[in-house]
Amino acid sequence: VKVDMANKCVMLPICGNPVPFHISTIKNVVLPEADTATYLRINFYTAGMSLGKEAPANTVKLVQKYAPYASFIREMTFRSLDSQSLTQAFRQIQELRKRERQRELREMEEANLVKQEKLVRTKNERVPRLSDLTMRPVFAGRKTQGNLEAHTNGLRFISTRGEIVDIMYLNIKHAIFQPCENEIMVLIHFHLKNPIMVGKKKQKDIQFFTEVVDASQTVDVGRRSMYDPDEMDDEQRERQLRKKLNEAFKEFCRKVENTARKNDYSVEFDIPYRDLGFQGNPHKEMVWVMPTLNCLVNLTETPFFVVDLSDVDHVHFERVTFASKAFDMVLVNKDFSKQPARVDMIPNGDKDAIQEWLTDMEISYTEGPMNLNWKQIIQTVAQDDRFYMNTEEDEVTEKEAGWEFLRMYGKDDDEEEEEDDESEFSEEEA
Repeated sequence: VKVDMANKCVMLPICGNPVPFHISTIKNVVLPEADTATYLRINFYTAGMSLGKEAPANTVKLVQKYAPYASFIREMTFRSLDSQSLTQAFRQIQELRKRERQRELREMEEANLVKQEKLVRTKNERVPRLSDLTMRPVFAGRKTQGNLEAHTNGLRFISTRGEIVDIMYLNIKHAIFQPCENEIMVLIHFHLKNPIMVGKKKQKDIQFFTEVVDASQTVDVGRRSMYDPDEMDDEQRERQLRKKLNEAFKEFCRKVENTARKNDYSVEFDIPYRDLGFQGNPHKEMVWVMPTLNCLVNLTETPFFVVDLSDVDHVHFERVTFASKAFDMVLVNKDFSKQPARVDMIPNGDKDAIQEWLTDMEISYTEGPMNLNWKQIIQTVAQDDRFYMNTEEDEVTEKEAGWEFLRMYGKDDDEEEEEDDESEFSEEEA
């Protein structure tokens, strides 16, 4: 049994003749524990059995095409007294299957990519540049550091290892500059209209940052006094560094806006409103969530949380009761094919401020005491042609328009309560 890694096929001996089988026809390989002899069992994709999700698309088509009249080899088992050769063949087949699977996944991801224009580099003038930045997401699991430059029609990041990421001005949906105030980093974040490839994955959010304080800074064992001159010097240095980095990033953002405007592109940097921020849990971790002019974001922790407010149709607050100390916020997308975004475990004290902000942003909201089954609700709403109308199909029978049905206390309930109160009073008087 031999494996041809270059041509992606496995040579199997049949009646003394080597017969090639392409790696895409092999479902899996099994190497049972060796006894006196070693066995290698190779299973193939065949008709009359479920192919599974990992089956290559071409193999699925071939099996479906020849299933009515062709004979298939389901499995082949080879026995050898020399365990080394079959063990080596087993490892090579596994590695080849893994590579082929990764290649197919990469092709599937790249198939849906919107083709980006080529970057036009600025010549004969100074290029705005930020040095010693760290990029997120990273290339191939390693910290990616380098320089960011603003050119004629886009930005280019060049890492210290020579990796290049181009971000076109036309592909930037939201650009956000977050100065370092209470965080350990100052950052520039780009939320894109169409994903781009970073390494082997599609990414819609690209971020460049510089750490002001080392996240893993060691703390001295002995406690230092607040009046210690060294401590005060460190704090002063840190304040100066924060101010210097904030100004450098702010100046770079201004130059990017000017460069884009000069070349008939539009790029504007938003700054998050820190005073409107609140604690919440969008991705299994408590973080500080802040609104910008167009988004609701958390950019310091990964995965990034970016919700475009222009895509939000309605906001619903779950678990709003007198007993609970926190509530959940569900942001329903205008595109009902997408599942709503969530921010869980928001402290009750922030509810009024969030609702005021939503009113200012002209986004409707409701609240209720329970967690709802949003998958089912969205399916029902998507099928209702008269969802936003206040009458049924006969245009006479009244119904609740839009998201009104989510309200915890409806108008009718209030009226009934008032009637009950009146009847109680009248009984007491009697």
